[in-house]
This record gives sequence, structure tokens and C-alpha cells, in this order.
Amino acid sequence: MDFAGSDTAGSDTAGSDTDPLHEWQKDTGRAPIATKIVVAGGFGVGKTTFVGAVSEIEPLTTEALMTQASAETDDLAATPEKTTTTVAMDFGRITLDADLVLYLFGTPGQQRFWFMWDDLVRGAIGAVVMADTRRLEDCFPALDYFESCGLPYVVAVNHFEGTPAYEAEDVREALSVPERVPVIVIDARKRDTVVDALLALVGHAVELTPA
Repeated sequence: MDFAGSDTAGSDTAGSDTDPLHEWQKDTGRAPIATKIVVAGGFGVGKTTFVGAVSEIEPLTTEALMTQASAETDDLAATPEKTTTTVAMDFGRITLDADLVLYLFGTPGQQRFWFMWDDLVRGAIGAVVMADTRRLEDCFPALDYFESCGLPYVVAVNHFEGTPAYEAEDVREALSVPERVPVIVIDARKRDTVVDALLALVGHAVELTPA
């Protein structure tokens, strides 16, 4: 899969014949729900692209040009073409169903911005933790954070062009992610795979919600 270029729009497959609806989607008695989801992960893993691929509004981004001042702290070895970075958050919105609207908040990846995470996750039902197989260690802080605060999360493996393709279960083992946590391989530029990750998170959060 090619993950290095511009966003590629896809179709929402949640209701297709080949992609059955989740049980929570079949409940017609649900009241309209607007909910918050956090998109987290390491520096340059594709969080801004993820939000932009599905947002039905013009996504809000806080991208700033990278300067020489960050050369000692921002590792560009895996993403040498990267020239900007998120310094506050990304924001987008997607309507998954007539009564389910998700508000997406992308976190900054660098350690110097982690102090913002407590505010960004407040009120969220769950998080998507993005992982790059070239530097899996970069997503450990996010995994540890959401495990420690008890927020439901899924792992979305953003596979980049020119890197080995790994199965989701191989990544689960490498990260020591519990079996209860969904792990999904995605293309952060493509709407359909991003929607799949969001559906997996919502379904996972619903399963963990006390009856």
C-alpha cells in the first residue's frame, strides 16, 4: 500500500453487504449522539492526514513550519520530507450515522506538547493510537497513557510505502497490546480504512460501557 502521497477519498463501507453493521448500529432506538474521539501517536505518524481523510468539514489544523530550533528534538529519519508539525491539535467532524456524529481531536506527537493531552482527552469516549512499524516505540507513550487512564482505545497501524507489510497480530505482539484491544492496518489517506478504525473504536467503547 502507498501511504506517502496525498489523501485519497474512499467510500464509507460500514453499511455495505460485505461489511456488516455492528450491533450498536442496528439499534434504531438510540438518541442522537455527538461524541469526542482522540487521535494520538508519535511524531509524523499520520494523525493530521487521518483526520483530514474523513472530516466532512474543512479540518482545523495547527501546523507550523519546522525550524532549525527543533532539529535536536524532532527525529526526521523516517520522514525526511516532513516540513510542518502539529503544535496544538487537529480537529475534524464525521457523521457515521443519522444519529452518530464524531468529533476528532488529533494530539501533537512530540514529548514537549504532552502536557496538553489531559485537556484534549477530557470527555472523549476513546482514542485511536496510530503506529508506524518503522518506529513502533514512538506509540508506547500513548499506549501507556490510555491504559493508565482507562480510556478505551484501538491501534491503527499506518503502513508506509517501501516498508515491510506486517499483519495486525504481529504488531499486537510487538507492542504487547492486550487481546481485548482491536488492532487494524489502515491507509491514513483513505476514507474507508479510516472509517473502519473509527467504527472499531466506537464498537469497542460501546462494548466496555456498563449496561
